[in-house]
Amino acid sequence: MNKFKNQVAIVTGAGQGIGLEICRQLSAQGASVILNDIEAALAEEAAQAIRHAGGICKAYPGDCSNVSFIENMVQDTVQQFGKLDIAIANAGITLFGDFLEYKPEDFYKVMHVNLGGSFFLAQLASKQMKDQGTGGRILFMSSVTGHQAHKNLAAYGMTKAALEMLAKNLVLEVSPYKITVNAIAPGATITERTKSDPDYESTWSRITPIGKPATTTDIAQAALFLVSPEAGHITGQSLVIDGGWTSVSPSPY
Repeated sequence: MNKFKNQVAIVTGAGQGIGLEICRQLSAQGASVILNDIEAALAEEAAQAIRHAGGICKAYPGDCSNVSFIENMVQDTVQQFGKLDIAIANAGITLFGDFLEYKPEDFYKVMHVNLGGSFFLAQLASKQMKDQGTGGRILFMSSVTGHQAHKNLAAYGMTKAALEMLAKNLVLEVSPYKITVNAIAPGATITERTKSDPDYESTWSRITPIGKPATTTDIAQAALFLVSPEAGHITGQSLVIDGGWTSVSPSPY
């Protein structure tokens, strides 16, 4: 249970859902966690719950698509905990829309958050890890929509496919500094957001080969493996966690 003892991690977009479960599991296994979310109350409530469970977790609310904010977050993490070992770019937004009618402002917002926030967190974390000289782990949050077409998600799916290519490309850039870069691509997952759709679980249970959508625990366990010591020789890879859906890809519509 101390796999991540003395490790320091930043997780963005972690006030609820997959990001929060990743923070819970990292903390439970000994890591000190910086929990970011754009909603200050959500971030503090989540961090407080982890602290009440005995973990070390600091809320760091703010817009992680803002490069200055990311820079301050990395600097403050190192100032408080002395280093940074793990950076997980979990934050992202989904703006559905028909391709022929998709608004430029929606397109650029999705790009700014999903790609810009992830790119610059990886960049600034890598600089810190390089200076430390002890290596590190970077993880991107992709999606099955980066592998298979999904109606009304052209822009979103595009960003998720791009993040997987970024993970590959950064192998050339950061491997000399003992930094690994990978991505996970969740499929349908039960979260606070998806629970708002009364048909979500039944629909995805019907079309997922394994017979049910993922839980946040399913996704977090895969994430923790890729940032763990056991995954030290894995880099530039993307792991799909979807109960087999991308193998057959039936539409939920």
